[in-house]
Formats: sequence, C-alpha cells, structure tokens
Amino acid sequence: MIHIRRAGSLDTRPMVELLNGIIEVGGTTAIAAPVDAQDFAEWIAKSQRSAWFIAEDAQGTLLGFQWIEQIPDLPAEAAEIATFTRIGKTGLGVGSALFGQTRKAAKALGYRWIRANIRADNTGGLAYYQSRGFEEYARLPNVQLSNGQVVDKILKRFEL
Repeated sequence: MIHIRRAGSLDTRPMVELLNGIIEVGGTTAIAAPVDAQDFAEWIAKSQRSAWFIAEDAQGTLLGFQWIEQIPDLPAEAAEIATFTRIGKTGLGVGSALFGQTRKAAKALGYRWIRANIRADNTGGLAYYQSRGFEEYARLPNVQLSNGQVVDKILKRFEL
C-alpha cells in the first residue's frame, strides 16, 4: 500500500538521501551535484505557490516524492513539476499516486497547466510523464548541466 501525504520539515533528510542516490547513479536528473538537507530545506521554504508530496509504504519508508512550484521562466498560470522515485521502486504506482495529489494541489493553487522538463536520455521519466497525459511541446538541444555534461531536454505539458 502506498500512502501519500504533504512533505514536512522532518522529511527533508530522507528526501535528500533518496535524491542523492539518484544523482550518484546518474543519467536521469538534471541535478548533477549532491544536495544537503539544509539546502533542500531552504529550497522548500522559499518555493512560491508550491506543493510537496511524499509517498511512503506501510512501514513509513520513503518511496518517492514530487513537487510543483512556480519558476521564473514560466507564466503565472504554469507550474514546473519534479518527480523522484527510490531506485528499485519504479513501476509500482508511486508516481501515479503522487500525481493524483499533485494535480489536485495544482488546481487549488490556481495553475492551468504543468510543465515537465525532462532529460531526453531519461527514458523512464519520458514514459512516466507520457503515461500521465503530458504532451511534448518543445525540445531544448545541447543544455549544459552544472557538471558540464550536455544533454537535450524535452518539455512536456499537462493541461489542468
């Protein structure tokens, strides 16, 4: 069973551990350098018009998390989304359960659409957002990540 709830300050450390595990493996996130709990807590605190959710199993183990927030390069009616699932726990419905709550929160926050900004080589992420109903609307070639790696990015849009 997957339990979804709003993320709180006590969730910062497990979220950072999950994200850093993904960063270490590489190839699926544009976040190239490890994050620490303090930076992550500040990021959550400063997010405007945001909603952060976590997915846990019956024992309270973090399976994944997702958030939406307003970012400067999008119009006020659009939110950016990010989704992270624990390595080895993909395909279990974690992302689907998270998106159900995130979609409701986006509407409540007054958004009209959600953008996913995905590395073109992240086949799992592309499939996930496609399965949620996101449609590709742009491709950004040769985006340089903070570690110097260059990747293409695909922008997908979900109409609320």
